[in-house]
Amino acid sequence: MNQHLFRHIDIDPARTHVPNGLADDLQKECKRYDALIGGLGGVDLQVLGIGRNGHIGFNEPATSFSSKTHVVKLTPSTRQANARYFRDFDEVPTSAITMGIATILSSREILLLASGEDKDWAIERLLYGEIDESFPASALKNHPHVTFVADKKALSRVLVPS
Repeated sequence: MNQHLFRHIDIDPARTHVPNGLADDLQKECKRYDALIGGLGGVDLQVLGIGRNGHIGFNEPATSFSSKTHVVKLTPSTRQANARYFRDFDEVPTSAITMGIATILSSREILLLASGEDKDWAIERLLYGEIDESFPASALKNHPHVTFVADKKALSRVLVPS
């Protein structure tokens, strides 16, 4: 996040926080991170992408909507999608720390980004499907302040041809 986002925008680094995925005790780091969020008064803006299967953060299908920050085993498709950030596929982590869905929903504002036609099914289901833990992004329907930004390819299943 520091390398690819924060250093490129006008934001005080002291106001940016990500969990330490290299901590010796990942469970302890998850608890520390949730405590940090609480101690700072919560998250002002949560920026999310959406996965082809509707995952948000690294919360894969069937993640409880009441989940807090936790360690997840990354699915093969999620590892493949993130391989572009590594020199070799063997370097792609097999697990990660992610904010849980309850942690995400406690944010004051959420910005959801989607790009590419491989997200078209997920966007259609997000917009027209039911709220269901089998589709984590559907939890966002329970949040009062979500801004959704998508390109035409991601919206291709829901745009009306002109």
